[in-house]
Amino acid sequence: MSISPDLQSRLANVKLLALDVDGVLTDGGLYYTETGTELKKFNVKDGQGLKLLMQSGVDVAIITASDSPVTRHRAKKLGIQHVFLGVEEKLSVLKSLCQTLNIELSQVAYAGDDVNDVPILQNIGCPFTVNDAMPTNRGAAIYITHKNGGCGAVRELCDLLIQSQAGSSS
Repeated sequence: MSISPDLQSRLANVKLLALDVDGVLTDGGLYYTETGTELKKFNVKDGQGLKLLMQSGVDVAIITASDSPVTRHRAKKLGIQHVFLGVEEKLSVLKSLCQTLNIELSQVAYAGDDVNDVPILQNIGCPFTVNDAMPTNRGAAIYITHKNGGCGAVRELCDLLIQSQAGSSS
């Protein structure tokens, strides 16, 4: 995959990949049982990509407006330590996490698909969105995945980050 030198430089600098959940790690569909139990469908390839990315030394965080036990369970299963659920002001949470990790916003990649993610996308080094994102997100992103949210888009981003960072160390 051919990417611009600017994108390559930004990707090589990333220390943290933060993600929205609904519409990025899932297809955005919300499924409920007759008793009201929420179900979400996650993509196994996305999960494997996140594990490989963390093994390569990049931290991963989830920052989402929803507060779902399903998301908490998925994050735990993947070994994601930075999990923020029920967040209305995502940018302030991200800034606080950056202070904790001692990194700059320029070293952050974030993928978000809807308008509540735009403030983060406008303030970080590597703003990403998924193929089926809202137009405002597409306009704010430096990279738009070929795949839709929940359908391998996060794996695409993980692979791109891993390849770019491996290329910067050679």
